[in-house]
Amino acid sequence: MPTDNQFLPMSKGYQFLLIVGIILISLNLRPAITAVGPLLGVIRDDFALTNSSAGLLTSLPLIAFAVMSSFAARIGNHYTYEGAMLIGLVLLLIGISIRSSVLLPLLFFGTFLVGVGIAFLNVLLPGLIKDKFPLKVGLMTSIYTTTMGIIAATASGVSIPLADSTGLGWQGSLSVWALPAITAIIVWIFLRRKNKAPKAHEKDIKYAPAKSGDRQIWRAPLAWQIAAFMGFQSFLFYVTISWLPEIIQSTGMSIETGGWMLSFAQFIGLPASFLVPVLAEKVKSPKGLVLFLTLSCFTGYGGLLVSSHIVSVVICMILIGIFLSGTFALALTLFGLRTRSAKDAAELSGMAQSVGYVLAAIGPIFIGFLNDVTGTWHIPIMTIMTIALIIAFFGILASRDKYLYDK
Repeated sequence: MPTDNQFLPMSKGYQFLLIVGIILISLNLRPAITAVGPLLGVIRDDFALTNSSAGLLTSLPLIAFAVMSSFAARIGNHYTYEGAMLIGLVLLLIGISIRSSVLLPLLFFGTFLVGVGIAFLNVLLPGLIKDKFPLKVGLMTSIYTTTMGIIAATASGVSIPLADSTGLGWQGSLSVWALPAITAIIVWIFLRRKNKAPKAHEKDIKYAPAKSGDRQIWRAPLAWQIAAFMGFQSFLFYVTISWLPEIIQSTGMSIETGGWMLSFAQFIGLPASFLVPVLAEKVKSPKGLVLFLTLSCFTGYGGLLVSSHIVSVVICMILIGIFLSGTFALALTLFGLRTRSAKDAAELSGMAQSVGYVLAAIGPIFIGFLNDVTGTWHIPIMTIMTIALIIAFFGILASRDKYLYDK
């Protein structure tokens, strides 16, 4: 991909529009997925699915992430960032458009396409930021992860009201999220036309970056540690998105309240989403952040086991929200902080997300299966708490002060 920041100066107008484009990309990275969680029970009942089968609706995009992430980095090497982003947005729009169908096969296929489109955006955005804003990786990551958190939380909260109060049903409620995709496509078409520069090959006399398509990235221990940290973090994120409303409902509250609790958890975590990348960039090793965030998860979910009082549940949502937003933002920040070039950041992002989302895809299905087998949410919650400890282990390893490919 061309490295405009190093080779081609950006005008202020183009830079401003690029920031707008990044924000619009972030508006499309989660709502098409997080909007499904509160509606999962409705969709399950509509098609007479089991919990584990319904969980597949959340896991399918993650399977697409796992399959496409490494390919997205390679395909992206043949285009400018602007062109690659357009590919992802168009695929996302097609997926959103066809999944809101009364036909079960189209529901699942469209859901998979949603994941394919988002995979492009997920993988390439950290590399784009490293390329265009190499001295502002933490700040730009904060901006887009916070924006992503706002829209993801909004999608979780309004899904059921959109379906019920407006008469749109779950199909119409999910279709609403085509609008941000259309808006982003318009802006990125303009950005693509403004930047048709030929590729420039990265030059760095200090080291030799991995070539696209080689296996060097797969032999780097740090890459595997970051992949495991992101994978288990994503495991819990998508488990929470899928089943937290049902867990809340099991405490005696309504499913709509469960949806708003999920939305609240995501909103309350927004400060962590913004602050964690900035703080991580300022310290040599963010191990303290890892421990704080994983302790929040362990305590938050543990609290749901011991009390169903509304005050206790709200406190638990705060702790879970801090964990969800903070660890995700930290994982994305590590792609830039642990690499020396935009190309390596994109390669690491592709590898880590490919491996990580294999783990993440298991989450909603596995936790749904545990609930089907046990008939209770106690065993699933204890499993979640165990995963939090695993995240702490790999997070500490990934936080060490070193770069990818360092000996």
